[in-house]
Amino acid sequence: MSATSMSPLSPMRTGMRPTLWTKGDWNALFGFGTNILVNMLVLTGLLQFVLKMPSEIVFGRILPAVGLMMFLSTAYYAYLGYQLAKKTGRDDVCALPSGISVPHMFVVVFVIMLPIGAASGDPVQGWEAGLVWVFFQSFILMIGGFVAPYIRKITPRAALLGTLAGVSVAFISMRPAFEIFMTPVIGLTCFAIIMVSWFGGVKYPKGIPAGLVAIAVGMIIAWGSNLFGLNYGGMSVAKVGDAFANFGFSIPLPAFDHVFHGFNYLGVILVTAIPFGIYDLVEAMDNVESAEAAGDHYPTTRVLTADGVISLIGCLMGNPFINAVYIGHPGWKSMGGRIGYSAATGLMVIVLSWFGIIALLLALIPVVAISPILLYIGMLIGAQAFQTTPARHAPAVILALTPHLAAWAKLLIDNSLVLAGSSAHAIGVDKMASIGVLYHGLEVMGGGAILVGLVLGAIGVFVIDRKFTQAAAFALAGAVLTFFGFMHGETVGIAVTPGVSLAYVVVAGFLMVCARYAEVEALPPAAIEAEPAPAE
Repeated sequence: MSATSMSPLSPMRTGMRPTLWTKGDWNALFGFGTNILVNMLVLTGLLQFVLKMPSEIVFGRILPAVGLMMFLSTAYYAYLGYQLAKKTGRDDVCALPSGISVPHMFVVVFVIMLPIGAASGDPVQGWEAGLVWVFFQSFILMIGGFVAPYIRKITPRAALLGTLAGVSVAFISMRPAFEIFMTPVIGLTCFAIIMVSWFGGVKYPKGIPAGLVAIAVGMIIAWGSNLFGLNYGGMSVAKVGDAFANFGFSIPLPAFDHVFHGFNYLGVILVTAIPFGIYDLVEAMDNVESAEAAGDHYPTTRVLTADGVISLIGCLMGNPFINAVYIGHPGWKSMGGRIGYSAATGLMVIVLSWFGIIALLLALIPVVAISPILLYIGMLIGAQAFQTTPARHAPAVILALTPHLAAWAKLLIDNSLVLAGSSAHAIGVDKMASIGVLYHGLEVMGGGAILVGLVLGAIGVFVIDRKFTQAAAFALAGAVLTFFGFMHGETVGIAVTPGVSLAYVVVAGFLMVCARYAEVEALPPAAIEAEPAPAE
């Protein structure tokens, strides 16, 4: 089914100029804008309090470069949305959301920047290593953009959206859900405000966006609680006063010298840059698939190439974080977002990052007031994997989701032990297993989780559909990817996890035997639903 046939045509005719701003763009702006704001607040906190980066680097170099990259990204995807609306004659086209890749934000901080900064005693060297990490990932995205359309055509939608659902549940939904219940007076109240509007259809007076209502109510509760000595949200006047010290105007400056200095750590960087570059490739491909499932078809090659080029520009200006098309397109579209919300978000980020306003917002807004918006997006994307695929493929969606739970659990364990000055292997994997923490299982299953989820999900779909030859082909692909460390491993190399690779070969052989010799019960006609094929 084509993207055009999935959404009714509007009165606008093909070739006419699309509307740049609609009423629904306000909802999407406050929803997506607060999503971006949360990510920028977290990013700033990681730079300041985890990496101990000097304020002049954080607010004078990195954040301005982040702002430039995100402005270029959101402006470009607004342009793509405009072109799609003009080409199809529809006024319901929604621009792709984009910004800093959240999983990679944590990966580059904890896997690259923190260890190198700690080993050298200089957090600036950690920043330089992060720049080189993005430098290589950018080229992987640009090259991979020409391969991705073929992968989309041969991979079932349940596998693509199932592994995406895993990212949304584990890395987007869980943290805000925990934050909500850590400060429930604010969190649950704001969550209810979001739920009744975006799921329940309740409209607030004067058309005020639900995201803005939630933030305003959260601030009122947080600051009002101070009057009674309760201090919900950790707000204080002293923090606001300190935030003004970071006010100023900083534009991004070329950071070529810092990029070249980072090449000293090339060996350490490549073992993560290559597999995570492939991760970005598949994640962007999944998100394009998600947008098509919601009715908007975007060319995969142009999207991935743009991500790579924009990330490279950001890197050369001092930004150590990769750009990515976000999950969440169906959510912003369901709120009424079209084209303008994307470009407006980019302008907002420029203002926040170039004028040092992020520090003030960190002191004024309780993060827990924004958390429900992220939880909403996670809920929506997780549901989409089931709603836009044949019902019989639901088990495959669950299978594709599980590696991300393993990766998420391992990340929590690793980060906790790092803070304690230890590691799982220092404690002893066998000791951890004796108390029910199967760390080695988490390590193997969660390594390269997005690729693992895609391969397992595809095998599951093809087995359910009695297409054992195609299932065997994905099992063999899993064997090759695993042998070289792109799946089920922590590093790229030769025979990284040979036992798992061999297991995939055995599974492929078994599936080929089934394809040739097994007596198979046919699918009942009522169970057969057509799978939409991605158009290119």
